Amino acid sequence: MKSSTRSALLAMTTVFLWSSAFPITKIAAQAFTPNALGLFRCTLAASILLGIGWKNHLQKPKKPAHILLFLLSGGLGFTLYMLFFNTGMLTLNSAVASLIIAATPVLTAVGASLLYREKIRPAGWCAIAAAFSGVAVLLLSDITGSGISGSEITIGSGLLFMIGAAIVFCGYNLLNRKLLSMGYTAVETVTWSMVCGALLLLFFLPQTLSQIGQAVSSCFPALLAAVYLGAMPSATAYLLWSRAFSLAEKTSDVTNYQFLTPLLSTAMGFAMLGEVPSLSTIVGGLIIIASLVIFGMKGR
Repeated sequence: MKSSTRSALLAMTTVFLWSSAFPITKIAAQAFTPNALGLFRCTLAASILLGIGWKNHLQKPKKPAHILLFLLSGGLGFTLYMLFFNTGMLTLNSAVASLIIAATPVLTAVGASLLYREKIRPAGWCAIAAAFSGVAVLLLSDITGSGISGSEITIGSGLLFMIGAAIVFCGYNLLNRKLLSMGYTAVETVTWSMVCGALLLLFFLPQTLSQIGQAVSSCFPALLAAVYLGAMPSATAYLLWSRAFSLAEKTSDVTNYQFLTPLLSTAMGFAMLGEVPSLSTIVGGLIIIASLVIFGMKGR
């Protein structure tokens, strides 16, 4: 099988797992605060990845300066991402949240064009502008109070946190690419980044342990959801994501598959939670998805 085909399959599997994180995070949030859920998810994922890495002769960071890069990678891709994502999901439904995160490939492409000289065509810049106009529609819907159908909570703060999640994950993608180019394997890159991300969240250990105990006795489905988030969308998905990057020729060859996230997560949100997107979400979503598709086809 060609490397490009393997990379595509790995990226699609990753996107499917990440799409499931949107509705399942809302289930886990019934018993966990954003901080505690972030630590639980990162710690479980780090433990799984360390086990996999031990069997694959995991290489330690080569230089002290590399440890700083892993701390930065883990801080962006796991610590801050988990905190922003979990907080945003408190007031967003799966459709709106996934539309914001779907803009990550565009942000990553802009960063890659600056850092790695990956060219963006004029059509790509037009698509970027259109994508952000779709985000503006979602923000405008919040001002009018119509962001989420049937909800009494406006989504402004949730949107800001989710935009923050997209930005920090863009930084993680770029650092991931750099660490792989420095000779680290996909397993090493994601494992040490995840470990660093978990270490940076240890401040929330007391409340995490308390909430685990409460979930065991009163909200077991939320605990199962948290375990799933740590094992699948975190450990398994991030490992596959790094492996996909290692096989791809360009950053966008992998990140473009995130365009599928809104469709998958909206379907899962409807199936699991009965979430129905509002008209403003549909309009803004169509603008964003169309822009991302054009960017993927004509932007590079």
